[in-house]
Amino acid sequence: MSRRRSAGLALLLLASAAAHAQGDSGPVYRCPGNPESYTNMLTPQQAKDRGCRTIEGSPITIVQTRRPTPAAPASGARPADSRVDPAEQRARDSDARRILQDELQREELRLAELRKEYKDGQPERRGDERNYQKYLDRTASLKAQIERKEEDVAAIRRELSKVSP
Repeated sequence: MSRRRSAGLALLLLASAAAHAQGDSGPVYRCPGNPESYTNMLTPQQAKDRGCRTIEGSPITIVQTRRPTPAAPASGARPADSRVDPAEQRARDSDARRILQDELQREELRLAELRKEYKDGQPERRGDERNYQKYLDRTASLKAQIERKEEDVAAIRRELSKVSP
């Protein structure tokens, strides 16, 4: 039980120190509960409703903690203010452009395959599509896939236009 009292006293001292450090921001209240809480963020009416009591006459103790040291930058990371060599940047841009062009080519091929299979909304029926609804579902799915591929191709083209030649 003495540990609980010691912990309560420590919290009381910290709450008092915080209240003192912030200036005269109002009384500090001790509110019941498990664990008890100490706050100066309540109005007198809120404190009364919650059954809190005002703490007065306690000595104020300020406990200073050690500030954490900033973490070292990750290995290979550049400081934010350093610049990239222009030749290196051109090489990066060239690689990015090549990757985007390859991706655009793959997406355009896949879009052409989907359009060929879709046949302007009249794809060939398969043997497993005896139920007409299955055929309609596949047709709708193909149409949605074509729309997504068209959006993907447009997005890749936008990205290509941003990368310097």
